[in-house]
Amino acid sequence: MLVNTKARVGVFSIALGAYLPQFPSLVPEFEAQYEAFKKTIPDTVELIDGGLITTKEQSQAAGDKFRAADVDLVFMQLLTYATSYNMLPAIRDLDVPVILVNVQKLKALDYDHTDIASWLGEGYACGAVGESAADLQRFGKRFDVITGVVEGGDPAVQREIEDWCKAAQVRRRFRDTNIAQIGRPYPGMMDLYIDETNLYRRMFLYTKQFDWEKMWAIADNITDEALIRAKAEDILDTFDIEGGGSIEEVWEMAKYVVAFEQWVKDEKLGLIASHYDGFAQGKAGLLDSMLIPAFSMLIKQGTACAVEGDMKVAMGMSILSTIAGEGQLAEMYSIDFNDDTAIIGHSGSGDARISGKKPSMKIVKVFHGKTGGGYLTQFYPRLGPVTYLAITQDGDGNFKFIVAEAENIDGKVLSIGDTNNRVKFTCGAREFVNRWSLAGPTHHFAEATGRHIDTILKVAKILNVPVEIVTR
Repeated sequence: MLVNTKARVGVFSIALGAYLPQFPSLVPEFEAQYEAFKKTIPDTVELIDGGLITTKEQSQAAGDKFRAADVDLVFMQLLTYATSYNMLPAIRDLDVPVILVNVQKLKALDYDHTDIASWLGEGYACGAVGESAADLQRFGKRFDVITGVVEGGDPAVQREIEDWCKAAQVRRRFRDTNIAQIGRPYPGMMDLYIDETNLYRRMFLYTKQFDWEKMWAIADNITDEALIRAKAEDILDTFDIEGGGSIEEVWEMAKYVVAFEQWVKDEKLGLIASHYDGFAQGKAGLLDSMLIPAFSMLIKQGTACAVEGDMKVAMGMSILSTIAGEGQLAEMYSIDFNDDTAIIGHSGSGDARISGKKPSMKIVKVFHGKTGGGYLTQFYPRLGPVTYLAITQDGDGNFKFIVAEAENIDGKVLSIGDTNNRVKFTCGAREFVNRWSLAGPTHHFAEATGRHIDTILKVAKILNVPVEIVTR
């Protein structure tokens, strides 16, 4: 990614202090289990180690550490039975989910040859999870439970841990990067309008405002021809240009992409929402004509770029990019009632990572619904499962996620220079449009191939946002 962030994940384990002097063998046993558990946390996150906790004082110290680090998520390993006072001081002042890792060492105890120490140390993780969950609920904390086993490996447990870490990365990315607003939303698209102060309050995202005059001048000081040439080659590697293309033909575009990349890094931009509505001539017209592929090159590198000034769909694109490795802007285009299929797509910048074949680029004289003309890009989302995520707001400014899973299928699509694909819903296209619309989305949403609702639910729990599932 052009701007890198790393989620901070708190980790600690709990055991009952009264057991340890009674059964000294539990001390090295629990220490080994805790060390092994920490190794299951992927190195894509920064681990904040709260230690093995058996007293309230140790729990308070862990809580101070987590709070100072501003953790995005906490994993708590239950080693054996432990009273909840070992847990509560560590998480009392945190506003992030606590994941109770209820993972037993052995698949089953040897019932004829197990003593008390072996039982407590290797087969009793489940004894404390209900107590911990009850008190987390009473404290108003968000939490979840992972139950499984260490012996023989447990792919389901590992997948849950990794998905939670991906979800935590969304919070860190929103918290540590900024969203750029260039210009303003498309006039009259009032579903897209947003209160930037409320956005910062509820979703951690800080808005940086930019005028198009700055963007027109942004490439003035880019003179490194080797760098521009390399970026021109990258553009040609990314797109099939209608009628063919050469380094010289995309030189000016490459110069702007290099400038945009530096701008993104300097301003720490994880997301960009832009719209130009003016009479573009001269330098402004040149930039306006190439914005779509230029922003597509940023999307390819993990910076979500939304057209029509839509900051909410930029968030959706960023979330999917973070958890799924791709994030495309989309909207309803048409319904094919002959085979009960929805046509879904959008014009403008897109994500090459979603494309099953090399994206195409062509020049048009007129952008539909917008001023000017220039380059259009078309991407070809891979066939198979697909996930849609819309981010909307109620009248009080509270955010809500709306999600659906479907299937991209083969068949004819529109050849108008816009990304679009044929989509089958389990509930049918007609019913999907009804259900989706009744959920109150904006007319834009984000798309990624694959099934990602389960991970989105984790993101929503971390951000404390409700989710409406339309269909799976």
